[in-house]
Amino acid sequence: MPRCAWAGPEEIYRLYHDTEWGVPDRDSRGLFEKLTLEGFQAGLSWITILRKRDGFRRAFAGFDPDVIAGWGEVEVARLLGDPGIVRHRGKIEATIGNARAWQEIEAQEGFAQFVWGHVGGRAVQGAWQTEADVPGATALSARMSRDLKARGFRFCGPTTVYAFMQAAGLVNDHVAGCPRHADVARLAGAPLSKGAR
Repeated sequence: MPRCAWAGPEEIYRLYHDTEWGVPDRDSRGLFEKLTLEGFQAGLSWITILRKRDGFRRAFAGFDPDVIAGWGEVEVARLLGDPGIVRHRGKIEATIGNARAWQEIEAQEGFAQFVWGHVGGRAVQGAWQTEADVPGATALSARMSRDLKARGFRFCGPTTVYAFMQAAGLVNDHVAGCPRHADVARLAGAPLSKGAR
């Protein structure tokens, strides 16, 4: 099928595009995973993260923020020696700090509600004709970035946050000719959820 131009030729890219990218994720823990992986992707290609995603899930306890929040230098040292992930001390330490920030937001209002509140609870529907039209960041991603940082998150600049918004379906940036644009648009009204899957 005709896909967004970025989705190929690797099979792992096509599967990700066809089944995950842009699908609205309204689960607090799932959103934490996506934001974390986008932070690790900064400066790298997304295919690198996709290929290591299972390694990340294993190393980071299934991206359970309540587990990660209790980690310290012992776990940082373990992760720095794990070839199954991107071994970057700053990003690893940020993930632990971000898990603690996630806990606070989750307890106060729900992380999914916090994130989706930036788009009024409904996915923004892009109408891009080509990949060249799709922005790398927007005023909305800049605002979410500021709000996340104000709540204690790191490695979440406007470009990273916009990639997160695309991946998590807060914006539907499948181009107009891609069949997935209509598919994910139909999912835009699903309810929010709080807590783990």
